[in-house]
Amino acid sequence: MTLTPHGEPWTAFGVSPLLLLGPGEIIGGQEAPPHSRPYMAYLEIQHKGKMSICGGFLVSKNFVLTAAHCKGEAKLNRWVDTIALPCAGKRVKPGAVCSVAGWGDTSTDRKSSSARLQEVDVVVMPDAACPRKPNGPYRFYDASTMMCVGDPKMGKDSWEGDSGGPLVCGKRAHGIVSWGPPTPPGVYTRVSTFIPWIQATMRRLLP
Repeated sequence: MTLTPHGEPWTAFGVSPLLLLGPGEIIGGQEAPPHSRPYMAYLEIQHKGKMSICGGFLVSKNFVLTAAHCKGEAKLNRWVDTIALPCAGKRVKPGAVCSVAGWGDTSTDRKSSSARLQEVDVVVMPDAACPRKPNGPYRFYDASTMMCVGDPKMGKDSWEGDSGGPLVCGKRAHGIVSWGPPTPPGVYTRVSTFIPWIQATMRRLLP
C-alpha cells in the first residue's frame, strides 16, 4: 500500500508545485552499493498512457511511504527491510548531512536516468534558504510541512524520478523527495509532521 496524506495528491501542500517546477534525480552522486538500502522501493506509475518512475520506502511490510503525486505486501528478507521513522515533531538541524537515493535522472537534461540505485549526501538548509517570495520558485514552501535541503554551492540534489524517496538522517527517514527548481536547494516533505497521520492510517488499514 502507498501512504499519501489524506488519500489524495497535494493535500499536504494545498497546491501542486509540480505544475511549475519538476519533481525530484540524483545529481552529483554515485551508485549505491548493492543491498545497502533495503528499504528502497522502485515504483512505476502509469497515468494517461505515460509511465513515470518514483521512489518510496518501506515503513512496514504492508506500507510504502512515497510522495503524494506518486500512485502488495512486501516480503521482508535480508535484502528487503523497513526503515525507522522520526518521532513526531522531531526536526533535523540545519547543517546536518543526510543522504538521499533513487533511480531518477543523473543530470538535469532529463535524458540520463539510472538503471541502478544512486545515492548522494545533501545538507539540510535553514528554511530561509527557500524563501517564500511572490512568483519565486519557493512561493509554496511551508516550513511546518516541508524541509529545505541541498547546498547550492555543492551542486548535489535529487531530481526527476527520485520523487517519493527518503531523506535519511541518522538512519531515520526524516524527509521525502518532493519538488524544487533545477538547482538546489530542493524541497522535501517533513515526515515528522505527519507521524500521527501515518500511524493512524497504518492502524486503520491493517487487518
